Amino acid sequence: MLLKINPENPQERLISQVVDILRKGGIIAYPTDTYYGIGCDIMNKKAIEQVYAIKQRSQIKPFSFICPDLKDIATYAKVSNVAYRNMKRLLPGPYTFVLSGSRMVPKIMLTKRKTAGIRVPDHMIALALSRELGNPIISTSATDPQGRVFKDPSLLHDYFANRLDVVIDGGPVPGAPSSVVSLIDDIPEIIRYGAGDVDIFE
Repeated sequence: MLLKINPENPQERLISQVVDILRKGGIIAYPTDTYYGIGCDIMNKKAIEQVYAIKQRSQIKPFSFICPDLKDIATYAKVSNVAYRNMKRLLPGPYTFVLSGSRMVPKIMLTKRKTAGIRVPDHMIALALSRELGNPIISTSATDPQGRVFKDPSLLHDYFANRLDVVIDGGPVPGAPSSVVSLIDDIPEIIRYGAGDVDIFE
């Protein structure tokens, strides 16, 4: 199903419709401030396993996930004062922050070092979905196994077909990856340069 949602002012009725699908273990594609993402409720292990299968990705490489707000991050990760100050300056925005995961994060979503990649994207649809669901949503770019990026939601819909329960058409997205910054032990480390200025960490 291809569902058009206003990216500036997402219709509550349509957000609720998609959240119902997520609660039932559905897999969705949705716009962010970087790519279209593929996601599900991070509290649904079966759905997470399906996303791994769709992406043909090993489970030793966990996906990052979206929180609706900076204050929600503290539920799912250990956030020091230094990390909080840095994130507050940049979020919402095109960044993935790597932090030590809390007990709230399912094991399947943590690396061997018990870390997690967390995003608060600057996109109303992604934030509305996570807020209404009440749980974070997996965030992995909607690409094929060769790494081809789908910027057009209708092409994405055609390619993934019945492997996704709903594709949200939220219009065009930038099509650039997020910058990835580790804040483990309060030592900022830039893991990937992408969209978003990382000068404050250099």
